[in-house]
Amino acid sequence: MNPLSAEDLLARGLEDLDIAVSVSQTAAFLGYLQELKKWNAAYNLTALKNDEDIISKHFLDSLLYLKALPEGELKLADAGSGAGFPGIPIKIIRPEIELSLIEPSRKKASFLRHIVRKQGIQEVTIIQERIEKLPIQYRAAFDVIVSRATFSILEFINAACPLIREGGSLILSKGPGIHKELEALEKQKPEHGQVSTVLPFRLPLQNAQRNIVILKC
Repeated sequence: MNPLSAEDLLARGLEDLDIAVSVSQTAAFLGYLQELKKWNAAYNLTALKNDEDIISKHFLDSLLYLKALPEGELKLADAGSGAGFPGIPIKIIRPEIELSLIEPSRKKASFLRHIVRKQGIQEVTIIQERIEKLPIQYRAAFDVIVSRATFSILEFINAACPLIREGGSLILSKGPGIHKELEALEKQKPEHGQVSTVLPFRLPLQNAQRNIVILKC
């Protein structure tokens, strides 16, 4: 039995997530995949190497965030974006979003500039800085901040809440150990930020557990 092509893997995963895409959106994901693999060979941007892992654990994992995003136009930031996750997959599906990719690593920020230019993605800003060190102009600048970086919930609240507009939200993904972290957060009683909703999912193609955590500042 022949292995599935990258296009077939992507189509199967998107179907599992009930996300409809156009031909141009499919092409954008496949182009992203090829550029990521090409840069990865030289710069080691991600530990994931094969098509199925990248499509499932990067692309589809990023698209789980769509289940928690408000509709309509948004100013959205991706904190610790790395090679563009979850920000760029979200942007491919929701092109109306105004996106900021926050990434301190020079080589990863260079890749982000390359992929945004190569794919012709509009309304994307790359900010080469740690989220904790953003200047005052970014205070209350975003409707939503998402992250797949290794923040604890409390770290994310402390770093990101000052950058959120009134009524906005923070969204991050956690694995099966989330309940211990939620219990610890309850004991710490942070001054700002509280858990609003936890949405459980199974990651397509991998059947791994994910929990999308929505926080209100």
